Parts: sequence; C-alpha cells; structure tokens
Amino acid sequence: MASERTDELYQVLLDRGYPKKFCAEVAYKNMNTDYTATRMLGYLYRVSEPRIEDLVDEMLAILSDRDSIIRKKEMEHAQAVMNEMYRNGL
Repeated sequence: MASERTDELYQVLLDRGYPKKFCAEVAYKNMNTDYTATRMLGYLYRVSEPRIEDLVDEMLAILSDRDSIIRKKEMEHAQAVMNEMYRNGL
C-alpha cells in the first residue's frame, strides 16, 4: 500500500498534466517512500512547470542522495561494531 505522501505526489504530477503512466512510474515505483516523495513534492512546489527531463533528473538526484545516506549509515554502524570489538574484544 502506498503512503499518503506517495499518493499526494502522484496526484500533483497528474494535476500538472504529466502522462498517467509516467506519474505512476515516478510516484509508485521510484519515489515510494515518505522521504523521497516529500523531496520531490518540494521540488514540484518550487519549480512551476518542469519539463519531464528535468523532473527525471531531480528524481535521480534524490535517489542518489538517499543511497548515499543509506551507505553512510551502514558504514557508521560497521565502524561502531568494530570500535566495540576493539574495546571489549571478541
């Protein structure tokens, strides 16, 4: 089930006149978390009429940022485990 933000993103894209299939692809397949949907909504509210190319570019940038944050959190967790092992041993 899609989140409320994802549904809102889908509706905003439709209201802006983008093709229905494109809206579904962006909202439900790629921007399907509250974080990504909220970031995309912020972009859509700041930029009045982005071309499809610009919208896809922003979507890719948001997904790249999200992946970077996930990798950073994973590395921080791994470092915390290593520090714990150094302090307390195996």
